Amino acid sequence: MGVWQLLGVAAVMLMGLCGVLVPGVPGPAIVWAAVAWWALADTTGLAWGVLAGATGVLLLSQALKALLPPRRFKEAGVARRSVLTAGIAAVAGFFLLPVVGGIVGFVGGLYGAERLRLGSHGDGWASARTVLRAGGYSVMAELFACLLVVGAWAGAMIWG
Repeated sequence: MGVWQLLGVAAVMLMGLCGVLVPGVPGPAIVWAAVAWWALADTTGLAWGVLAGATGVLLLSQALKALLPPRRFKEAGVARRSVLTAGIAAVAGFFLLPVVGGIVGFVGGLYGAERLRLGSHGDGWASARTVLRAGGYSVMAELFACLLVVGAWAGAMIWG
């Protein structure tokens, strides 16, 4: 697989990660399609193993998503900027502190955005908990699964 195709796969994965944060866009399906594109072009055992693992992780996240509360951000009065900030912080946290940093980044980014918006620690934390109950757990689980898949792909590219 050439450099331009790998950059294309990475761009599609980035679009999938962004799609998790945008309502109505099937982010996990886009991330999976990027891994499938890579595995079909690079037909090694490692590529097929990453595709199988990605399929399992993303299917598990979809099953878990059904158990979590649905996304009702508008009804709860959640600012879209807060969720986007949390998503960006989760992506950064995932790569700064591998694996666990995604969750820490999401919650920390959400709290930080809400504290800036509302002005105090107590109000910011209460609002962050409300956002998590209004669907933030669902977004966090879906984003974390997609980040695991992207991390596995990046690891296969670097060390495979």
